[in-house]
Formats: sequence, structure tokens, C-alpha cells
Amino acid sequence: MAEIDGIRTASAKFPKPVDKKFQYGTAGFRMKANLLDSVVYRVGLLAALRSRKLNGQTIGVMITASHNPPDDNGVKLVDPMGEMLEESWEAYATTLANAPSDADLVNAYAKLTDECQIRGETKANVIFARDTRPSGAHLISVLIEALKVTKTDYADYKLLTTPQLHYITRCLNTKGGPYEYGEPSEQGYYNKMSTSLRAAMQSRQFHGSVIVDCANGIGGPKLRELVKNMSAPSDGGLDIRIVNDNVIEPGQLNHQCGADFVKTNQRAPPSSHAAPLTRCASLDGDADRIVYYFNDSDGAFRLLDGDRIATLAASFIGDLARSAGLGEKLKVGVVQTAYANGASTAYVTQDLRLPVVCTATGVKHLHHAATKFDVGVYFEANGHGTVVFSDLALKRLGKYEPKSPAQSSALETLRALTALINQTVGDALSDLLLVEVILAHKGWGPKEWDLTYTDLPNRLVRVEVVDRSIFKAVDAERKLESPPGVQAQIGAAVGKFKNGRSFARASGTEDAVRVYAEAATRSETEDLAQKVATIVRQAGG
Repeated sequence: MAEIDGIRTASAKFPKPVDKKFQYGTAGFRMKANLLDSVVYRVGLLAALRSRKLNGQTIGVMITASHNPPDDNGVKLVDPMGEMLEESWEAYATTLANAPSDADLVNAYAKLTDECQIRGETKANVIFARDTRPSGAHLISVLIEALKVTKTDYADYKLLTTPQLHYITRCLNTKGGPYEYGEPSEQGYYNKMSTSLRAAMQSRQFHGSVIVDCANGIGGPKLRELVKNMSAPSDGGLDIRIVNDNVIEPGQLNHQCGADFVKTNQRAPPSSHAAPLTRCASLDGDADRIVYYFNDSDGAFRLLDGDRIATLAASFIGDLARSAGLGEKLKVGVVQTAYANGASTAYVTQDLRLPVVCTATGVKHLHHAATKFDVGVYFEANGHGTVVFSDLALKRLGKYEPKSPAQSSALETLRALTALINQTVGDALSDLLLVEVILAHKGWGPKEWDLTYTDLPNRLVRVEVVDRSIFKAVDAERKLESPPGVQAQIGAAVGKFKNGRSFARASGTEDAVRVYAEAATRSETEDLAQKVATIVRQAGG
């Protein structure tokens, strides 16, 4: 009873904004920072319950809004193995966040405790961190209020990238077990990355430098720390040139820079002055996404997005498995969404001869599907993704006895990759090193990487509708089940274009439908996109 009274008293300091409805999604809760006090307090309550439900395993809480503007912020939970919050608990987060009053909140908390059969005497453990947004420190203080009233043991990891918090959460929960993930600290993260990078290189040489745009976010200072732990370029180490790492001026976060800017605008940040054929990469605000790009010899911009990273990784890992003599024992697969360029899908299935699975949009769907393979490679086109190795794959890699020096070399590289890759979640710093290792092994620059296949022209159109809920998608969001007859009209439009493909899916945040289209030429793509947009507009009133 004392706990309930404490929860009610503390809740009164953080009243829920009137007429605001909150929804926990893939990114957790994300909005203007001045609306978040009540939400963060209630997420703190849920984190304590989640830990108790899982017998005191450590739960992570990250305060970040990723690629959003500086005035926004957000909060999301990290489950014990470093994965996203279990989907069924997203509804609990939404319920607590929307409780209208303090009394309603404690009733919802008590009901949830009872329904989930959570024992109050179980000690809860929570860790948390934040990115560089000015509102973060205040929101952490709100979170601590919730952890104190629930008598939760907690640890503040201060400023971290989102993937670093995922990493530490998994390390804490696997410590001392058969699948111990690493040292549960920021320094432990750097040690693991730098050690595995050296092992993965197998005495090969990096070629040239890579310019990394850090979106003026947390990735800047953390990449600098990682570089301190790596071999210097003069000793054969990777030459990383960091730009856009101004975390002193909050307004610069994601301003005309970062992965989302590059992907959306299909151009380098204005601050970029890279020479032709120089490798460039951009992180997002919390360093869980990365895209590559370069200017060709004619000065034309070339984007190497998440689809390109996925195909590069799948190709390399598949080749290594075969070279190690494990080609028949490691099933490598690629997971994509409907937004993946059709040319990338064809390249994986026809050239690499690897299976492709398509899932609904959202990293949690891709990650889940990737775990069905021995080695699952998943990246969204926006650059968020990773590679997941199954427990069986790790056992086989650990026990396998190579039959030749060539097999031994490939096996050692594969084993190093399992440590270099942050398997908990998309991690821009880890993915950066992965790409650089692969390019070094292949002896490729960005031009050779770009030539693996030619993207089909594509177009994304936003169509405002009266009620997005009438647009119901099926088949991994590639077809519309309703309104009735709309999918047949889209299919008829697509059939008139060479290499035509198009789909429509409702936005998760606004009354709009997003139309994606591909075709053989740029003009045909534009024509198809507008035709399907018209169909959607008419159906949506």
C-alpha cells in the first residue's frame, strides 16, 4: 500500500497533458520534450514492473529522439537480451501513459501487477542513459522519481548512443553465463569493438579514409572514444575523419546533416566537401542508423543505403561460410521490408542465391524474422539494421575444425565478425566497422560496391486522407485488403509499366497514406506513383 501511495504522490508532480493521446511504437514514445514528463514517469513504473516480471533481470531505458529535431525527445525500453520491448508490453506502456489521472494511474498499475502475476518482493533492476538533447537531463530526473518510489535498484550510464545501452543491458543479463556478451560498460564496448576489428582484418590493409558525419549528436563523441581504442592509421588502422560532431550547440543536432537528411534529400550534407570517390558515411542523432555515399568521378551523388549494406554483408558472410567449409551448415538469409529496392531483392535471390524474407515495416519485425536463420541479415533502407547469429551458428563456429589454412582464415574472420557486429540492435558504429572490414577484404572502393547492382528508380509519395484506418494492408504491407477494390486498381496500374511495383500503406502517426513506386525509368516511376496516389486519394475521400 505504501508503494501505491508513493506512486500517486509522485505522479501528481507530472500530470498528464489534457487531450493528449500517447502510443508506444517501434521508437517508443516520441514527441515534443515539454509533453514528456508524465510519459517518462510512467515508463519508469513500467520498467520496474517488467524487471520484476522477469525475476529481476535488468531492463534498459533510453531517453532519445534519434533523427528528430532538437526540441523533441523520447523514451523507450530495452528488454534483457538488448532487444526491443516485447510487443505485448507495448500495450501496457500505452495504457499507463494514457491514464487520465493519478488515481487512474495507480489503478492501472495495480491491475497490471495483478494480471501479470508480478511479485512485489522481487527486486527490480533498471539502467538508463540519454543522448545529447538539452531536455534529457530533466527527463532523467523524472525517470528516477519513478524508480525511487518503486524501490528499484538503478544505474545511470549518463550519455550513450542507443546501441551502447542495448549492449550494456545484454552484457549485464548474460554475465557469468554460457553466452556472456561482454564487459557491461562503455569501455567494455570499445574494447570489444577494437579487439574484434583487429581480428576480422586478418592483416589486410584499409584503403584510404572514411569521412563520418555524426549528425551533431551523441555519435560524435562516442566515435572519437572508439577511435582512441583503435590502431592509429600510421600503424595500419582505419583512418576515420569525423565531421558534424558539434554537441555544444543543441540547435545543430540533425540540422542539414545525418543519415535521415542524406537518405531523404538524396544528397550529401551541405558541409561535405569530400573529393570524388571518397567514402562518406552519415549516422543519425542517436547512432543506430548509418548510410554510405560518395560522389562519382563526374561529381554525381551516389547513395549506398541500408539495402546496399545488407547485400554487402550477406555476400561477404555467405562467401566466408563457404570458404570455411560451412556453406552447407550455416543458412544465411536476408530480411527486407516492402520498401527495399526491387533490384536489391533480385540481386540477393538471383546473384547471391540467398533466401529473402519480407516483413512488415518496423525493426522489431525484421529482427524477429532474422532470428529464424542461422545468420540473419536485416537492414531497413534507412540504414537501421544488423546481423544476427543463432545460438546453433555460434556453437558450430566455435567447435568447427578447419581442414586447411584457407578454411582457418575464413573461420577466424567469421568468428571475429560475431563479436564486431552488435547483434542486439542496429548500431551505426559497429556497422561502420563491418562495412570497412568487408571493403578492405574485397579490395573495393565505393564505386565497386555501387556497381554490384543498379537500383530501380523509385518514388515515395505522401497522400493525405480523411481516415487512414480504412487502409488495411496484408502480405507484409505489400497489398491492401481494404478499402475493397483498391488493390485491384493498383495492380492494374502496375501492370502497365516495365518492372513496375507499387504499394500503399497507412502512416503510423498521421492521417496519411504513403505510396511507394518503382519502374524501369525515372519518368515511368513518377507516372506510376502519381497514378497510384490518385487511386488512394479517391478511396480515402
